Amino acid sequence: MKYIVAIDSFKGCITSIEANQAATEGILSMVPDADVVQIPVSDGGEGWLEAFKNALGGQLVDVYVKDPMMRTIKAQYLVDGDTAVIEIAKASGLTQVAPEERNPMVATSYGTGQLVADAVRHGCKHIIVGLGGSATSDCGIGMLQAIINSFAKGGTFDDIRELDDVSFTIATDVTNPLCGDNGAAHVFAPQKFATQGATPEMVAALDARAKRFAEASAKHFGYDRQNAPGAGAAGGLGYAFLQYMNADCRPGIDLLLDAVHFDKVLDATSMVITGEGGADRQTLMGKLPYGILKRAQKHNVPVALIAGRISDRQQLLDAGFAHVECINPPTLPIEEALKPETAKRNIAQTTMRLAPIV
Repeated sequence: MKYIVAIDSFKGCITSIEANQAATEGILSMVPDADVVQIPVSDGGEGWLEAFKNALGGQLVDVYVKDPMMRTIKAQYLVDGDTAVIEIAKASGLTQVAPEERNPMVATSYGTGQLVADAVRHGCKHIIVGLGGSATSDCGIGMLQAIINSFAKGGTFDDIRELDDVSFTIATDVTNPLCGDNGAAHVFAPQKFATQGATPEMVAALDARAKRFAEASAKHFGYDRQNAPGAGAAGGLGYAFLQYMNADCRPGIDLLLDAVHFDKVLDATSMVITGEGGADRQTLMGKLPYGILKRAQKHNVPVALIAGRISDRQQLLDAGFAHVECINPPTLPIEEALKPETAKRNIAQTTMRLAPIV
């Protein structure tokens, strides 16, 4: 009996690797001779670098960069041959900033630009960028400035020749445009402020700044990608990559599944178990478990979805998930459910129930 476990991180609780291991222990306790294939996964946010390291191998490169508040930190990116994989959260993520300091009015993506520049200096010709978990809403202006400072020697972005033969692919499940009611500022910026939150005036100011930048960029280049899917990802970093680097935009889970040759791994598989912290109808809007489901359906392999919180269960079943299971008992307090050891134990107990169903 062969199982694939490919569970996303439960944000703020356990990593994808930890969730997969817990699920595997549950399966093996019921089916001791099972062949369990663990695939660490990410859609471009937390765990992106680790998932690609598992898929590709390669070497992690340490580099000192600026965090969102322009303080020096050590970040990493992955190099495999002439391909680099960057997780923007390693330099420009919310996790780099204390909750009380968070403020996208001033947070910068400069450190992400430093990661890009270092990868180019290392001779990388294809750069895959996971967009997720950013603390910024600067439309990638900070990133672009770092690249200019690295290569243009006092000139402009147009003077940079080092990027001419470098291709970029951005990974995100966000399809929002850069500006407007569904844009980066209105939808995502309020989540990036300190606990006192964002005022409507702050959000409006961020959106106006994005609009001015996009209009100036469109006038300069003669084309405008502010409404392209993914432009609003990571506080507008998606827009900067699309407009200035001519990046290709793909769902993060598709990129990762291609890297691990998922379609071949599905051969002779009895069940795939995937999951995330919370599953609902939005899971069906391109999120990681849905990407796995679509791949598995092509091979007629059933997919079980587990999560710490389940809503819209019938819609998830109607979409094709063979099983939709909440790992937490209804009476379990949220504080207890978020403890890593509790989450691991409940994942294992859930897969103990699922494994014999095949």
